[in-house]
Amino acid sequence: MASLRFPISLDAFDSKSSIPSLSTCLHANGACPFKSSLEPNPNPKPQVRSSKRVWKPNREIGTDLKFSYAAKNSAPPNTEQIPTRDADVDFSSFGVELSTEQCNAILKRLESDDVRTLSFFEWMRKNGKLERNADAYNVAARALSKREDWEGAEKLVREMSANFGSEMNFRVFNTLIYACSKRGLVELGAKWFRIMLDCGVAPNTATFGMLMGLYRKGWNVEEAEFAMSHMRQFGIVCESANSSMITIYTRLGLFEKAEEVIELMKKEEVVLNLENWLVMLNAYCQQGKMGDAEGVLVSMQEAGFCPNVVAYNTMITGYGKASNMDAAQKLFLRMQHSVGVDPDETTYRSMIEGWGRADNYEQAKQARWYYKELKRLGYKPNSSNLFTMIKLQAKHGDEEGAIGTLDDMVHCGCQYSSVVGTLLHVYESAGRVYKVPFLLKGSFYQHVLVNQSSCSTVVMAYVKHRLVDDAMKVLSDKKWQDPRYEDNLYHLLICSCKEAGLLEDAVRIYNQMAKDDDKPNKHIMCTMIDIYSVMGLFKDAEKLYLELKSSGVSLDMIAYSIVVRMYVKAGSLKDACSVLDDMEKRPDIVPDNFLLRDMLRIYQRCNMVDKLADLYYKISKDRMNWDQELYNCALNCCAQALPVDELSRVFEEMVQRGFVPNTITYNVMLDVFGKAKLFKKVWRLYCMAKKQGLVDVITYNTIIAAYGKNKDFKNMTSTVQEMQFDGFSVSLEAYNSMLDAYGKDGQMETFRSVLQKMKESNCASDHYTYNTMINIYGEQGWIEEVADVLMEVKECGLRPDLCSYNTLIKAYGIAGMVEDAVGLIKEMRKNGIEPDKITYINLITALRRNDKFLEAVKWSLWMKQMKL
Repeated sequence: MASLRFPISLDAFDSKSSIPSLSTCLHANGACPFKSSLEPNPNPKPQVRSSKRVWKPNREIGTDLKFSYAAKNSAPPNTEQIPTRDADVDFSSFGVELSTEQCNAILKRLESDDVRTLSFFEWMRKNGKLERNADAYNVAARALSKREDWEGAEKLVREMSANFGSEMNFRVFNTLIYACSKRGLVELGAKWFRIMLDCGVAPNTATFGMLMGLYRKGWNVEEAEFAMSHMRQFGIVCESANSSMITIYTRLGLFEKAEEVIELMKKEEVVLNLENWLVMLNAYCQQGKMGDAEGVLVSMQEAGFCPNVVAYNTMITGYGKASNMDAAQKLFLRMQHSVGVDPDETTYRSMIEGWGRADNYEQAKQARWYYKELKRLGYKPNSSNLFTMIKLQAKHGDEEGAIGTLDDMVHCGCQYSSVVGTLLHVYESAGRVYKVPFLLKGSFYQHVLVNQSSCSTVVMAYVKHRLVDDAMKVLSDKKWQDPRYEDNLYHLLICSCKEAGLLEDAVRIYNQMAKDDDKPNKHIMCTMIDIYSVMGLFKDAEKLYLELKSSGVSLDMIAYSIVVRMYVKAGSLKDACSVLDDMEKRPDIVPDNFLLRDMLRIYQRCNMVDKLADLYYKISKDRMNWDQELYNCALNCCAQALPVDELSRVFEEMVQRGFVPNTITYNVMLDVFGKAKLFKKVWRLYCMAKKQGLVDVITYNTIIAAYGKNKDFKNMTSTVQEMQFDGFSVSLEAYNSMLDAYGKDGQMETFRSVLQKMKESNCASDHYTYNTMINIYGEQGWIEEVADVLMEVKECGLRPDLCSYNTLIKAYGIAGMVEDAVGLIKEMRKNGIEPDKITYINLITALRRNDKFLEAVKWSLWMKQMKL
């Protein structure tokens, strides 16, 4: 690049002719300002004159440096005597009669100091020395690039373009592009190239060579392609630019484009240099196209270039990528014995990488040989060689070799943390992490014990692969102290065990960790509460919760959620409600959608209608944050707590927002509308559910029950037929609904017909069926049929439940069997069934029906005493 410095030509300045002395010039002009020292001085006061020239700049703050000088009638200075550094220069002694060549020579002399260069350039501007003076502009551009004053350089270029017009050439742009190339400023170099084109300046070969070299440093393929297209437009052939373009394409994996450049070079009959041949060879070798690569190698020799060690190394790398190590081996031997090219460290490294890709262990032994030979010759393996060797040793179970490779890594300057990370990675990939504890010995183990980052990496890997004992040993031996970091590490380990299903190991790790009783770790304890809940150890989980609560640590929303779910899993809904009550006292706790759904389900299961309504109206103030699951849960749980209109409004809002109700939601809403006798809405919901494929047996059961309770026998029957048409068998619940509807309406023939269909379809009766039959027969006063039903209940292995006894008492009262009704109370208690309020009401009604008023009063007083 030495030719790109554009030195100032001094041909016009005759250096051989002597410059007149200062005194001669002044006497010749008759303007000598002082007398000879030999003549008497008429002034009695001696005048002292300094012999030192003083540099007097008038510097203004800004990007442009401007200086003022006093022009005097003085002789042109000798440019060789102008100091370049560490001396003051007074430009005021320079006269305007200096020629342009002389000014350029001075400017060139000052070039080592950019400040003085720019100062004198400004002096030349003020004294009219820059007109058509491209050399001066070029020197100024070089000075500005040294200062990295790119804004000033751009102003200079624009000024030059305005002054020179079409006469402006590539020199100033090459100067700036060269500066960018040296500094690796890719974007700025591309900018100067585009300004160059905008100014209508034609680049030369050096321009494209520097640009493409710069783009190769930054792997900027877009700008490289832009430059190459203009190079071809200008008809310029630059071998180094072509090489850079091929290298960029090869590095980025754009092999087809790299081959296009190669073909274009052949088409243009470019005379290739050694660099061209090598990049072409590399392009084919990186793809594994060794046939083409071998052809390039032959052509290279035919062109008079003897393949050097770089070419052979490139071929060996290509054979390795193509998994043709036999050819690589032959080429290696040929280098040693035939062509007289000594393999270098890159050769051995390439052979190690190539053999390292082999799958079988016998071939992998070749990599070990080359690795040992590399070290014997005094070369150091690079990081890729070390990784290849440790990977092979992990894969083939060579732990002894792995220990040696680990030592080599340390000797090559690898950090212990990097070595440990690499070791874990390769053994994890080989599925042999259980061997790592045997390798982490000596200094490596000591590093793990004192470095918390490496320690955490190792124990996390051990736990991940179920080496919990080894992890616990490392944790017990560790020497670093950082309580906060240690708590986070233990939490991660416990969570890893939980995700892997190693719950007992999670408990072991928790029991080993150091605990602060005054300030326990809330996150770890909540995780353990969850783990104990999954294991069914609810006492242990509750104990942790009570410890956390008594410690004064403020629980967050996640903690409350975990505790609530723990109590729900344990079946302690009362305790879950107590936790929710504590949470409601905290205004800073805002439940998320998951916790809200848990709260709704708990209140529903506890039949806390008021709580359900309060919670619903509280969270319904802002339903924009509701998701599909919360809509479904709110409708399912609040069906008994909200008015029908509110439920209907929420359902419509859910559908309008694009959320899809699930089958349970459809069934709940069908039940709500059915009980409210809104049968048009029932039909509409049924059609919606059927269209979305969300109809199930419960859907039909709900509709049949709704029509039955409303005594709409026609629609009830048609629904049963629709149920069968859709492929569902008539369920027990549907039969029970029909029995209840027909029996209460007194349609006993149809009632018996339904019973007969149940028997024919082998549909077994349940308690509800028998209770319905007892109730209907009792209403009719058919006490014998009631007795038959009781007999059938005993024969099928069932025992009367609370509802059965209540129904029997009612039936006996209707039949006048008061003593039998009173006897059922004793039978209930004997069978462990405690009478409820309905039991006593039915008994009192039976007594009154049969004129047993005194007995009825006694039982009424008993109810009051029992607070029923």
